Amino acid sequence: MCTHFPRCPEATSPDCCHAHITADHSEQGWLRLCNGVILFDDGQYLTPDGHPALVPLAAA
Repeated sequence: MCTHFPRCPEATSPDCCHAHITADHSEQGWLRLCNGVILFDDGQYLTPDGHPALVPLAAA
């Protein structure tokens, strides 16, 4: 659960990739965001419920 102010976008939000980083594993090519999204360095992300998606160009 997000404790930031303003709150991080939900994982289902179009701007979900703008949440704060909670775990940085960039040496392995991924980051975990506050909203549970796993952001990969290849331009894709995985939602907490397991659905893959492409990072919107505006969020990159």
